[in-house]
Amino acid sequence: YQCDWSSDVCSSDLHSVIQTGPNMSALQSDFSVAVRAPLVILFVETRGFTRISEMLQPEIVIARLSEFFTLVTEAIEMHGGVVIDVLNDNLIGAFDGDNDSMRAVQAAQDIQRKFTVLEESWSHEYGIRAATSMGLHSGTAVIGRAAGSKSNGQRHVVGDAVSVAERLLHRARAGEIVMSKMVYDALVVSQ
Repeated sequence: YQCDWSSDVCSSDLHSVIQTGPNMSALQSDFSVAVRAPLVILFVETRGFTRISEMLQPEIVIARLSEFFTLVTEAIEMHGGVVIDVLNDNLIGAFDGDNDSMRAVQAAQDIQRKFTVLEESWSHEYGIRAATSMGLHSGTAVIGRAAGSKSNGQRHVVGDAVSVAERLLHRARAGEIVMSKMVYDALVVSQ
């Protein structure tokens, strides 16, 4: 792990996988009642996808985006998380309950590992290069459904935990996972 303790950020390839079992709570609800809950937020982005979307035919772009969304969704759900939102070529996942930090990191590791295979396929078939970048942060957030013209009934997670995870995503280079010190400390404590 490489950590910049002055800014509360850790970065790593995170090669070791720790076995845990999920115990979800607030995220298992139907989101009809807004609650404030401790969560681990995982932001996942495809680096290089804007260039891809400008080079390839629209149906190929959407097919590749669907592959990416499926890969990320399966990894998040496999580790007991929930995909909360999709923004452009980014997905936001959330984890709560027992070992939430470990499960979020495991999901990030799986995404990183499995995307390598997907990227090799994209490179071979279309001559394009892409990578994932991820940001993880743990904190309290408000979860619920919000009404509105475009988001009528859509699940939302808002708060500092979400904002910090997004900022960490933007600090991550291609192929990198960046986590806050809070997530890192939760991993150390649980070992």
